[in-house]
Amino acid sequence: MTKIRRAILSVSDKRGLVDFARGLARHGVEILSTGGTARALNEAGIETVAISDHTGAPEILDGRVKTLHPKIHGGLLGRDTDDHRAQMAANQIEPIDLVAVNLYPFEATVAKPDVSFEDAIEKIDIGGPSMLRSAAKNHERVTVVVDPDDYDAILAEMDAGGGAVSDATRTKLATKVFVRTAAYDGAIAAYLTSLEADGSRAELPGTLTVQFERELVLRYGENPHQTAAFYRDGASPLPRSGNRPTLAGAEVLQGKALSYNNILDLDAAMAACIGFEGPTAVVVKHTNP
Repeated sequence: MTKIRRAILSVSDKRGLVDFARGLARHGVEILSTGGTARALNEAGIETVAISDHTGAPEILDGRVKTLHPKIHGGLLGRDTDDHRAQMAANQIEPIDLVAVNLYPFEATVAKPDVSFEDAIEKIDIGGPSMLRSAAKNHERVTVVVDPDDYDAILAEMDAGGGAVSDATRTKLATKVFVRTAAYDGAIAAYLTSLEADGSRAELPGTLTVQFERELVLRYGENPHQTAAFYRDGASPLPRSGNRPTLAGAEVLQGKALSYNNILDLDAAMAACIGFEGPTAVVVKHTNP
């Protein structure tokens, strides 16, 4: 396990940021930061190093270019090998062991009915996904954090591991990054393909990319020799779709693992039940009540 000595914190969602940074500082981690994140940390009394001071290059183009630099991506992508260490030393690149980044709020911005094209474009993050992908690719050495809900678990591992995070956790966090960046790029594509030639916005996008999370591995598929799983909309943590309940997130209380046909029957029973106002029970066989 690699001890974390240097970290980049650059976040739009600042939930838990200060406590996380304090935990890193407690382990002697040098914190590199940018913009509003650096201001928030400095106001909390946490010492940071500006990215521009670390790279020796100023932020330019209204902040569009600040982390796209060899000292950042070399520090993230360098492996713990003799060859990479020699190249990094020759180019005065220091390793960066942790990156905590969450992206410009593109989805929330384009969800506003009156959003302008210019505002939407400015919320397309470039440096954030680049750092996340570099760190996630090199997760054999780098811990990458895209979700503030993971801060506490990371600090707990560092406390237990002398400032290091386990291989399994780094792999899990890297996987989470690629799920997030795929969804982010999908949202950008959906917005851009919804724009008409006259500048208006269609109700439905020209390209729709969706993500589903595996909820259950099913006993078998439509036929006994087939495999199957039950997935739910990854963007919807609650087991509802509009005003209609769904099976996503339902708890299996007893019995054998569910099959594909069990899911069909359950959905049919639920669809029949919700047509009544009072408490109702439905028994189904092959989706027929």
